[in-house]
Amino acid sequence: MVLAAVSPVGRGDPVQDERVGWQYPVTPARLARTTSPSAELQKGHMTSQRHASSILIAHSYYLRYDAKQWRKMKPYPPLATLLVASAVRNAGYPVVVFDAMLADGVEDFYDCLKRTQPRFTLLVEDNFNFLTKMCTTRMRDAALDMIRAAKATGCLVAVNGSDATDNEDVYLTAGADVIALGEPEETILALLEAWGNGDASPPYTTPGLAFHSGDSGPPTVERTRSRPFMRNLDALAFPAWDLVDIEGYRRAWKDAHGRLSWNMVTSRGCPYKCNWCAKPLFGTRYAQRRPADVAEEMRQLLVDVAPDHVWFADDIFGLTATWIQSFAEEVQARDARIPFMMQSRPNLMKPPVVAALADAGAEEVWLGAESGSQQILDAMDKGTTIDQIRTATRNLKASGIRTCWFIQLGYPGEEWEDIILTREIIRAERPDDIGVSVSYPLPGTKFF
Repeated sequence: MVLAAVSPVGRGDPVQDERVGWQYPVTPARLARTTSPSAELQKGHMTSQRHASSILIAHSYYLRYDAKQWRKMKPYPPLATLLVASAVRNAGYPVVVFDAMLADGVEDFYDCLKRTQPRFTLLVEDNFNFLTKMCTTRMRDAALDMIRAAKATGCLVAVNGSDATDNEDVYLTAGADVIALGEPEETILALLEAWGNGDASPPYTTPGLAFHSGDSGPPTVERTRSRPFMRNLDALAFPAWDLVDIEGYRRAWKDAHGRLSWNMVTSRGCPYKCNWCAKPLFGTRYAQRRPADVAEEMRQLLVDVAPDHVWFADDIFGLTATWIQSFAEEVQARDARIPFMMQSRPNLMKPPVVAALADAGAEEVWLGAESGSQQILDAMDKGTTIDQIRTATRNLKASGIRTCWFIQLGYPGEEWEDIILTREIIRAERPDDIGVSVSYPLPGTKFF
C-alpha cells in the first residue's frame, strides 16, 4: 500500500512514514512551490485519530491489474493526481494521497479509508498517462469499487477522468456525488469550498460539474455551465512528488531496467484533429508552460527525486522550434539536463528542432507515423505525409536520437495493399522501436 500525507515538519527535515518505511526530504524550494505558508502546521500525518477536514486523493490505475504492463514494469506516478494534490494542499487542506500504481489491489484502498476516515474523497485519474486514458473495464471496476467504498464511510466523493467524463451516469450511479469535467484543479478547489460551506447536495452551481438531479423519479444527469480552460499553466505548483513512495518507484524501475524514469508534462491539449483521437478533458486547444518553468521543475526534480530519465507525457512536446530552442537554453543554464523521451509528429521534426532537442537531452522521440499508406493517413485526417515520416526519422537518427513509431492497424478502409506499404516503410526506415495498436472507436470520435 502506498500512502502519504502532509506532515508538520520543518524546512529541510526528513519525513518518514513508519507504515511503509520510506523517507523524503522537504526542501525550501519544494515547500515554496507545493505547500501553503501554513502547511507546516497542518496535521495530516495519518494516525488513528479522525481528521474531520482531511482530503483523500486517489486514482484507480493498479499496475497489478494489467498483466502486460506488470511484465513491462514501467510504473509512473499519477501526475494529474499529484497536480491536484498540490493545488489542494496549497489551499490549506490536509491532504492524503493513495497511489494505486504500486498497490496490491483495491483492498489497500479500503485499508486507507479506515486509517484516514476522510471527509472528502477525490478520485482523480492520471489524465496524462495513455494507460489511464485507454480505460479498461478492469480499471473501471476498480474505480467503481473505490467510489462505493468511500461512500460507505459517509464521505463526499468527486471523480475526474476521461472515462468518468464519457460515462457520467455509470460513475454517479456507483455513488459519486459529482463528476468534475475538464481540467480538475480550479473546479475541485471551488467544489471543496462549496462543500465546506455546506453546499453538499444538488443542484450544484459550481461551474464544470455533472451530477444526478435531486428531483423525485429516475435520476438524470445534470451539468453546470462549462469552466473555461486554464490560461496560465505556470500558475500551477509542481506536482506533490513527496506524497508518493519515491523509493518504491526507484526500486521497481532499477530492478527491471537499471535506472529510474519519472514523468513530467509541459502542455495540455493538441491542436491537430486526427479523427480517431478523443480529447474529452483538454480539447483541441494547446496550452504551454514557459520553457523556464519546465526547466526549473527539472532542476528541482533532480534535487528531490534524482531520476535518471524523464518521460514527457505531453500529447505533443514543444510544438514550435522557438519553444524547444528556448527550453534547451533554459535547461543548460540550470545544469538540469536529464535524458528524456517525448512524443511528436513527423511534420514538426525539422533540423533546427531536432538539434535543439538533442541539446536539451532528448534520448528518444515517438512519432505518430500510423501508416505507410498516404491514403490511410488522409482518411485519418492526420495532416502528415509519407515523405515527412521518412525525413523526420532520418533527421532524428542523424542527431543520435532514438526514433520510434506508433503504428495503427485496421483503420476503416485499410486494405491488404495498405498494410504492405506500412511493412515496407518500416523495413526501409528501420525505426528503433514500434508500438502497434488496432484501431478502435473512442467516445467523441466520428466512428464511435
